[in-house]
Amino acid sequence: MKPIEFSKDEKAALIARIQHHFDRELDQPIGLLKAELVLDFFAKEVGAAYYRQGIDDAQAALARRIDDFSDDVYQLQREAGD
Repeated sequence: MKPIEFSKDEKAALIARIQHHFDRELDQPIGLLKAELVLDFFAKEVGAAYYRQGIDDAQAALARRIDDFSDDVYQLQREAGD
């Protein structure tokens, strides 16, 4: 899988959110470097699992739409034959 890359602004916003989460939820403030390491870890190790799930969900949704379309075409064919 291609590595997940964020723009400079996206990365800065995500790092700020990580810092805020650690401070608010864990009562454990962390610095910029540690927050960036947390982001890099999750992007590399966990991001792939979320990405694969998203692809699986999209593929299942597309398959449902194709089935619906096939049913619609079949119905049109039946109506044309009457």
